[in-house]
Amino acid sequence: MTKTTKTTETAATTKTTYAALLRGINVGGNKKVPMAELRQVLDGLGHEDVQTYLQSGNAVFATAREETPEALARELEAAMEAHFGFRVPCLVVDGAHLRAVAEACPFPAAELEGKQLHATFCSEQPADSRFASIDAPAHLPEEYRVGDRVIYLYAPNGLGRSKLAEALAKPAVVKGLDVTTRNWNTVVKLVDLTRD
Repeated sequence: MTKTTKTTETAATTKTTYAALLRGINVGGNKKVPMAELRQVLDGLGHEDVQTYLQSGNAVFATAREETPEALARELEAAMEAHFGFRVPCLVVDGAHLRAVAEACPFPAAELEGKQLHATFCSEQPADSRFASIDAPAHLPEEYRVGDRVIYLYAPNGLGRSKLAEALAKPAVVKGLDVTTRNWNTVVKLVDLTRD
């Protein structure tokens, strides 16, 4: 009896909380993904404690399965295509990575508005050579820094007017990578939602 109780407790402590970051949904009436249905898809994959945040494709879930974030992302992409009939690129990151991204922010996040600071999450670490064509001084006061599988962008006038954001989205920088961008308010909320 005691052994069974310990096993249950051990299983409960091995759950990992992840954030799924979907790209390109619910924009201009294209690729509509209601958040209630996204939660159903994640539930259907056997994940627990599923929550969504905003309509732009942010979901949090817990799982005890020992799979890589990449494998979880591919599984979610396949399930979404089966459910909705179109492909939705997904990045899955664990809560520890989200916290590390927030803690390593090279810009004074607490002093900035959420719309001024963004994090572009990358499926793998972008090589320094990808940024060779970007003339950083020409974009000031906008700035970027590369972290661990993330590109931080400070855009004081917001992302919509950012010329540096355009440069960072060019194929020379992102070709072959799965990338998706979130403003800092969303990053902070996802950090909070993925705390164990």
